[in-house]
Amino acid sequence: MTTPAYETLKIEVADAVATVEMNRPEKANAMNLRMWLELREAFKWIDEEAAIRVAVLRGAGPCFTSGIDLGMLGSVSEGIADDCEGRMREKLRRLILDLQDSLTALERCRKPVLAAVHGYCFGGGVDLVCACDMRYCSSDASFCIKEIDVGMTADVGTLQRLPKLVGEGMVRELAYTGRVVAGPEAKEIGLVNHSYASPGMLFHEVAKIAATIAKKSPLSIRGIKEMVNYARDHSVADGLNYIATWNAAMLMSDDLTEAMTAARAKREPKFRD
Repeated sequence: MTTPAYETLKIEVADAVATVEMNRPEKANAMNLRMWLELREAFKWIDEEAAIRVAVLRGAGPCFTSGIDLGMLGSVSEGIADDCEGRMREKLRRLILDLQDSLTALERCRKPVLAAVHGYCFGGGVDLVCACDMRYCSSDASFCIKEIDVGMTADVGTLQRLPKLVGEGMVRELAYTGRVVAGPEAKEIGLVNHSYASPGMLFHEVAKIAATIAKKSPLSIRGIKEMVNYARDHSVADGLNYIATWNAAMLMSDDLTEAMTAARAKREPKFRD
C-alpha cells in the first residue's frame, strides 16, 4: 500500500488502522484551505482502500486544532470578488457548501472515524469532530464554538450535527456564549465518549478501541455506520425499513459464515478486507 503524501496531513497505516494527523503544529493545526481539501481527499482514499478498516483523527503538537485559519477567512473576499453582487454571493455560497462537503467526507467514509482530541478544539474543529463516528479527549482538551466571537454563525456542520449529540439546549448555550467546555464536562454532556487523564493515555486507549473494531466484520461495520447515520436523520419506521432492505442484500455473506465457523471452533475470526 502506498500512503498518500499531503502538505497539511500525515497518514500512517498499521494493522488496518489509518492514523490521520493534522500536521501544522506551528500554527496550532489551524485549518487552512489546503487542509480542508486534503481532509476530503484523505478520507476518500481511506474509504476506497480495502486494507483500512478504521481511521483515527488527531492533531500534531500541543493541540487538536485551533479551528479555521484566520488568514483563510481574510482571503475569502478576494477569492469571491465579482462586479456583480449576485454572482459574488453565489460564489460565497458555493465555497461554504464545498467546505461543508470536506467534513461530510468523514461521514461518507464507510470506515469508522475516531477523533482523539487533546488541547484546543475550537471553531471548525468542533465542526470536524461532530462529523466523526466517536469522539474521545484528554482532560486538558477544550472545546469552543468560537464563531460567535468573530461575529459569524457556524456554518459547516456544528449547528446541524451537535444537537443530535448533546441536545438543543446545550448547543444553544455553547453557540450563543462561545464558552469553553473542558474535557471532563465534554464527557458529562455527551460530546465525547470518554475523557482520559492525559494525551498519552488518550492516544493509547483510542488505539486499543480502533484495534478492536479493526478485527470485526468489515461488512457489518460498514452496515452499522450506514444505519446509525441514516437513523439520525429519519424516523424509526424509515430506519427499520432500510435495515430490512440492507440485510436482505448483505446478511448472507462470507463474514457471517466465518463468524459462525470461528465461534464453533472457539477461535478468533479472520475476515477478508
